[in-house]
Amino acid sequence: MAGQPTMVPSGTEEHSPGTLGRYGGNGQAGHSWRLGTAANGVTIARLACTPVLVVLILRATPSLVALFFWAALAGTDFADGWLARRRGTTASGAFLDPLADKFLVLGALAAMVARGTVTLLPVALLAGREVVMTWYRVVVARHGISVPARRVAKVKTLVEFVTVGLALLPVSWSSRLTLSHASLWLAVGLAWASGAQYLVDSRSGRRAVASSA
Repeated sequence: MAGQPTMVPSGTEEHSPGTLGRYGGNGQAGHSWRLGTAANGVTIARLACTPVLVVLILRATPSLVALFFWAALAGTDFADGWLARRRGTTASGAFLDPLADKFLVLGALAAMVARGTVTLLPVALLAGREVVMTWYRVVVARHGISVPARRVAKVKTLVEFVTVGLALLPVSWSSRLTLSHASLWLAVGLAWASGAQYLVDSRSGRRAVASSA
């Protein structure tokens, strides 16, 4: 059944919209840890540019420059997935792409907390979820289990992109920050809901593996 854990090579995890294609759509990444691919180049560029975005947000929020830079970096998440689908997936890409996404989103949100644009609690809850999911991936990888992407995790990433974009939008719209905060809390709910679903799927997968042994 789709969404259930499968016995595939470790190194995969939840995916953002651009990441799904890197696993061929079924949660399975390539075996190669080769870094010198076009998709990995785009991913590494996104990771390397995140500190620049953080500085732009800290200097001024909202900001048209920061908004354009954010949109460009968010767009690379789709670009590297497209490149990987065309040129082949790698285990290194499976690891780097979601890592870059987490740095990008949490870096932007942390800068906004420092500016007072968003509140600390929802950002802390998102960061805590990522810590839990990282620990979870390490544990299940020891058993050779990988959990394919769930739709709610992909929606969560889109909501995070929209949340940051709304907060950076330099327009005189009285409901802009209210909508941004509501979107942020929606991302928190989706994040923890998807995390809980991964744990449920993992238990189901372990039972299936045990019964077939």
